[in-house]
Amino acid sequence: MKNMRIERDSMGKLAVPENALYGAQTQRALNNFPISFRPLPKPFIEALVTIKLVAAHTNHKLKLLEDDVANAIINACNELLDDNELVTHFPVDIFQTGSGTSSNMNANEVIATLASRHAKQTVSPNDHVNYGQSSNDVIPTAIHLSAALLLAHELLPALAHLVKETKSKAKSLTDFIKTGRTHLMDAMPISLEQTLICWANQIEEQITLLENIQPSLHSLAQGGTAVGTGVNAHPAFANEFALELSQYTGIKFTSDDNLFTRISSQDTAVSLSGQLKSLSVTLMKISNDLRWMNSGPLAGLSEISLEALQPGSSIMPGKVNPVIPEATAMVCAQVIGNDAAITVAGQSGNFELNVMLPMIANNLINSLMLLSNASRLLADKAIKSFTVNNENITRTLAKNPILVTALNPVIGYLKAAEIAKIAYVEKRDILDVAVEHTDIDIEELKKLLDPKRLI
Repeated sequence: MKNMRIERDSMGKLAVPENALYGAQTQRALNNFPISFRPLPKPFIEALVTIKLVAAHTNHKLKLLEDDVANAIINACNELLDDNELVTHFPVDIFQTGSGTSSNMNANEVIATLASRHAKQTVSPNDHVNYGQSSNDVIPTAIHLSAALLLAHELLPALAHLVKETKSKAKSLTDFIKTGRTHLMDAMPISLEQTLICWANQIEEQITLLENIQPSLHSLAQGGTAVGTGVNAHPAFANEFALELSQYTGIKFTSDDNLFTRISSQDTAVSLSGQLKSLSVTLMKISNDLRWMNSGPLAGLSEISLEALQPGSSIMPGKVNPVIPEATAMVCAQVIGNDAAITVAGQSGNFELNVMLPMIANNLINSLMLLSNASRLLADKAIKSFTVNNENITRTLAKNPILVTALNPVIGYLKAAEIAKIAYVEKRDILDVAVEHTDIDIEELKKLLDPKRLI
């Protein structure tokens, strides 16, 4: 019992580390759930503390908390939000009770301890910090709040930056024409500008779909308390809380029209996760295109050279790998996996409560953070900085037998196919073979086969 103190809750006495800000209920969770040894991520904890701060403001405004108690809770929350070591006070495992009650009580206990010091009187974790609240509406609200902030302030700006850099790079590539590919096989020409504009358009479509989810994400469960009826909360609490939170964050939050829905289901989180999966598919396609185009430098396509960032091998000197697209592809794979888990979790809304909330929170925040960081790196250290190996793309384009497609309307498909086969077998330029096997003037052939015309 050395360096321990005794705390008491409704189940009795329990030893807690002497200097811990949390109390008995948090300690019970630590004893009960030694599973992943990973706490919930910092953005979720910050959202949880923010909810307690705004709830204290709201309850004080409704004259449900006395001035000194409300101010002490608010000061305690601000102290935590300014603490670089915030997460050390919230050690409860991700894999805990499915409602997240342990994390809610962790917050209540930590805030109550600090608030009691500020108020110089006892502030109760249940009767004061948790006034008019339940884990069942606090944790779903924390999921929406943390995800909304990350989406608005991290992911959407990161994607906008990726679009901007991709379009800027595209403008510099107008004159570079390469062999297009379908089925990974040579096809008609395409400019590098067109390739990158395609990528930018894909990302813009993902941005639009993410923005469409925001109104649902800004609709909150807070005020529904245990099952959605709002028992023990002031009738005006839900709307006042949403108003206070909107002023605090700068994002317009609302109380959901049906609090039962927000507590019993996690449909919005599932939808957002699904859209993050869709974004991952887009980013993986772009990453793979970059890797293919960079492949080589001698035995691959070598159409571009990605920025050399680090040695690529511990045994092969001089090897440099496409590390940023590789890292991005791994992020995408992880997000797709996160979505699979969230999808299963979304089905666990048994009657009036979803009971996989902490895992949903962790995976959703993890996906948002990973995609935000990877998008910026992909923009700045891959797309923005790659160089074009123009000699390689010009040489292969001239010998591309598929260029003969441009002659179809003039000489017919079968004759064009014959020329393509000869050019391929003899490894000659299409123009030279077409001069020998058609009656078309060479200047006309140059015009018909000009790659700039064909794009």
